[in-house]
Amino acid sequence: MATDKELNDFLANVERRAFKQAVYAVRKDESALDIVQDAMIKLAEKYGDKPAAELPMLFQRILQTTILDYFRREKVRNTWVSLFSGFSRGEGGDDDDFDILASYEAEEGSAAAESSADQIEREQTLRLIEEEVQKLPTRQREAFLMRYWQDMDVAETAEAMGCSEGSVKTHCSRATHALAAALKAKGITL
Repeated sequence: MATDKELNDFLANVERRAFKQAVYAVRKDESALDIVQDAMIKLAEKYGDKPAAELPMLFQRILQTTILDYFRREKVRNTWVSLFSGFSRGEGGDDDDFDILASYEAEEGSAAAESSADQIEREQTLRLIEEEVQKLPTRQREAFLMRYWQDMDVAETAEAMGCSEGSVKTHCSRATHALAAALKAKGITL
């Protein structure tokens, strides 16, 4: 059974990575903070009595479920807002030619503010990057993902991979050089 200190230490260690993961998924800092907080509360309330070794796996499952719940709520909320938007302006009024799209202004920097061409280009670039990451040798891919995707430091990565910190640095360097060369060959410069 995890002690209160073990649970607190685990939550403190996972907080930053969980936030980055949630921000990547929902693209809103405020919503990501809420998601991580909800996931941490659920873990503490429902699974705080589990062994410390089970906490990482349980937390990831809870975090993923909480992110999915967020998207479900947004979908329902957006459906109801669009259904009831006609009632709020009163059908048959002077503004029958009202166009919701003309009045909607997306937040600067959000995905909604991007043009369709920009969105497609970004998605294609991300897909190409993911394909190239998958082509990396196993150890390079592991080191690269732990360091730059999961934001683990060199010592944490070395411990997780069971190798020296120097090996982690070498694997990461080789991975970034290989990715840069492969992407440059495809016309993508970062």
